[in-house]
Amino acid sequence: MLRWFHALMPKEDRFFDLFARHSEAVLGGAKALRAMLEGGVAVKANCQTVMDREHDADNVTREVLIAVRRSFITPFDRGNIRDLITSMDDSIDQMQKTAKAIILFDVTTFTPQMRDMADAIVRCAQLVQEAVPLLKSLSSEAGHISSLTEQISQLEGRTDEMHDNGLRSLYQANANSNAMAFIVGNEVYDHLEKVVDRFDDVANVMHGIVIEHV
Repeated sequence: MLRWFHALMPKEDRFFDLFARHSEAVLGGAKALRAMLEGGVAVKANCQTVMDREHDADNVTREVLIAVRRSFITPFDRGNIRDLITSMDDSIDQMQKTAKAIILFDVTTFTPQMRDMADAIVRCAQLVQEAVPLLKSLSSEAGHISSLTEQISQLEGRTDEMHDNGLRSLYQANANSNAMAFIVGNEVYDHLEKVVDRFDDVANVMHGIVIEHV
């Protein structure tokens, strides 16, 4: 009876608009971070965009958390909503940390593997943006959502390989000549890897929502 009653009640569809806005900010941040890794003047030119998109995402996250508290009926479990928006926000927070590290250490040149990892970050952001509106139709889009989350997890695995290969090359190039270059490069690699890890967290949350509600 209770389930039937909830089915008749209007749901707070505004959540899906907020998720879409957040995913747009995340993708904007990812593209700006990738542009930073072109090096040279592109670093500072795009750093502020990463910061701005992170600020936009924070504003949306705040709106979602307020809406969770104020809404009588939510499209799915409140805990799932909080986990989803938090994991999405963690991804762009990590992008901001990456951009800050690049500026802090005055990095202006990047390895091919770093740029490949940034390409993977952009692709993860695109997949999240594609998956978010599908949550509105969980039953019919469950397979599609699961496919997108699997693609993100596969990207995370490939990015781990890029990280390891790039770090190995960086060590070999600097072990006997420039230890500081290796330390700084390792920091950049570590931050980039963490961004993709955060996207994998988003994928896991989405997959969990599918399993729980379908």
